[in-house]
Amino acid sequence: MKNVIALILGGGRGTRLYPLTKFRAKPAVPIGGQYRLIDIPLSNCINSGIDQIYVLTQFNSASLHNHLHSFHFDNLHGGFAEILAAQQTSDNTDWYQGTADAVRQNFSYIQQRHIEYVLILSGDQLYRMNFRKMLASHIKAKAGVSISALPVTKEQASGLGVMRLDDSGRVIGFLEKPKTDVELEHVRTDADWIDSLGIQSHGREYLASMGIYLFNKQVLLDVLEKTDYKDFGKEVFPATIRSQKVQVHLFDGYWEDIGTIKAFFDANLAMAGANSSFSLFHSDWTTFTEQRLLPPTRLDGAKIKNSLIADGCFIGEGAVIENSIIGLRCQIGKGVSIRNSIIMGADYYETNEEKEEQLRRSIPPIGIGNASVIEHAIIDKDCHIGKRVEIVNRNNVIDEEEKPYGMIRDGVICVQKKAVIPDGWTLSR
Repeated sequence: MKNVIALILGGGRGTRLYPLTKFRAKPAVPIGGQYRLIDIPLSNCINSGIDQIYVLTQFNSASLHNHLHSFHFDNLHGGFAEILAAQQTSDNTDWYQGTADAVRQNFSYIQQRHIEYVLILSGDQLYRMNFRKMLASHIKAKAGVSISALPVTKEQASGLGVMRLDDSGRVIGFLEKPKTDVELEHVRTDADWIDSLGIQSHGREYLASMGIYLFNKQVLLDVLEKTDYKDFGKEVFPATIRSQKVQVHLFDGYWEDIGTIKAFFDANLAMAGANSSFSLFHSDWTTFTEQRLLPPTRLDGAKIKNSLIADGCFIGEGAVIENSIIGLRCQIGKGVSIRNSIIMGADYYETNEEKEEQLRRSIPPIGIGNASVIEHAIIDKDCHIGKRVEIVNRNNVIDEEEKPYGMIRDGVICVQKKAVIPDGWTLSR
């Protein structure tokens, strides 16, 4: 894998994940209590033996820089993960105009002599994949490009990019979000063909693009140098189908595109379940993250069910936590009720002096005050939530414009980072 370089596309402004992306890049959004989205593709690379990794981003990249600076690289044996943020140079004065343009503006990193293959990944997907297997199938097929594909049902296919193959597994067509029966029939794959490759189709007759591409280096350089394509999925990939041998690499594990608040919320809470499809407790596929020196979490007579509790928390007497994720350094007061929610925690512990100064200004300390109730919500980092606060969407509002505390998106209450909510505040609807 030493001749493979991985480029993780950090995405644009992450508007569909707003307000979680108000102060951070999309790949830096916390997940699973003590990880960030970027940890997933990074961990897949590390576990697959890829130790030359670049992350391409341009919006709010400071938190991503800080995270990668102290990332767990023990297994990389001298490898690296480096951020390539958009910047003005003598050759280019523009920001990234799309995923393909981001790669084009960083050709110098790809053109290194020892690199033969370039792996293009997304920074906002949840999955585990051994890229060694993808490289092996790519070489065996003598392909110029390989793309990972997931078998999906007819209902799922209408919301994804679906490929049409020949009998050898070569991609000969691509259709974005097919809707009509004619379109769906055009990209249908025979279930027997899927079964013949050792993957049980179970009624899934469509192969959806996962947005994971493996290029021969020269193929990638040629297509980007000779065109002004801006986007991989909409332009580069369809073009390479016409000019190169593009081979499909089948995948049949858990995969989720964390592109919206609802997808983010559902995927996180699913991790806390007893039978999670994406369990963080995996003996031979470590999820690596930033190294931290935090004390154990202290529980003081709390009742906790189907939840994940990160390091460095204090949970007060009588607190009830169900079907939730409690992030790093959470300070949860007595009698607090948290259900079906994600509490992202804090980036630091406040000193006694800081707490006293804020109380003089009627600002609660960071954390969740005594007797507060939180349901079906995402509480971002470093929030000051007072006592007897009620954050519950009782009227089932689906979407709400941004307010001082945050907003409601996809029916989920999103309290923005560093929000201050005073004692007795209620989300009245």
